Amino acid sequence: MLLSISPEQIAASAANALAEDVGTGDVTASLIAAETQAHAYVLCREAAVLCGVAWFNAVCQQVDGRISVKWHFKDGDAIAANAVICELQGSARSLLTAERSALNFVQTLSGTASSTRRYVDLIAHTPCKILDTRKTLPGLRLAQKYAVLCGGGVNHRIGLYDRVLIKENHIVSAGSITAAVQQARSLYPHLLVEVETENLDEFAEASAARADIIMLDDYSLDLMRQAVQLNQGKIPLEASGGVNLTTVKAIAETGVNFISVGQITKHVQAIDLSMRFDFKS
Repeated sequence: MLLSISPEQIAASAANALAEDVGTGDVTASLIAAETQAHAYVLCREAAVLCGVAWFNAVCQQVDGRISVKWHFKDGDAIAANAVICELQGSARSLLTAERSALNFVQTLSGTASSTRRYVDLIAHTPCKILDTRKTLPGLRLAQKYAVLCGGGVNHRIGLYDRVLIKENHIVSAGSITAAVQQARSLYPHLLVEVETENLDEFAEASAARADIIMLDDYSLDLMRQAVQLNQGKIPLEASGGVNLTTVKAIAETGVNFISVGQITKHVQAIDLSMRFDFKS
């Protein structure tokens, strides 16, 4: 399933963020005279891949529809350290109220996009692709998967509903890989069926059962190479487990088609952003 995020979903995320931050009102912003106007800019203090423009804009518009935002970059752009990524104009009170929620989206999503780009760059010399997982921040699944796309990665399944992924506990419960695949084909003939395997015997059974994708979970590099050779390009292979910036290059060079990386969405290091104000009365 292709990722689809509607303006309504982005608006809902912005509303939830503002509800938990603003609550009954921004008491500190009320110290500023209501008529005070301000110009502001957002500074990116480190090199990054930008992501989150729509969420930032949605926060600003929900706080005050009169806030104007001028972006100097777009989602997916590489940003140099100390670059000004956007400028804002509007009520000082409104800008102060919107500041943290708006920045939270961009710093988090840019963190995901930047991490993804680092992985993608390390394996750019191979045809292998970086996949995300469902190990996302609660409430930010679609936003983080969009950030993965901005970083050059590929979305795996969006949720539990758009692909059959047969894992160890499913296999135990169904009785075998073959039985689980057959049941999946019967119930969901329109969906891709992926099987997680932990050794070459399970790989052989998943291959014989004609899974659409086979996951090689926690395989050694040597076992991955053996699986690739046995497969002969018949079924897409996904490597998973033990993937980090140190290991991803060697994994890609075994010949697998995909590498799934939970770290890009669950170990998020937010990008260092700050908003600076230039008040004008």
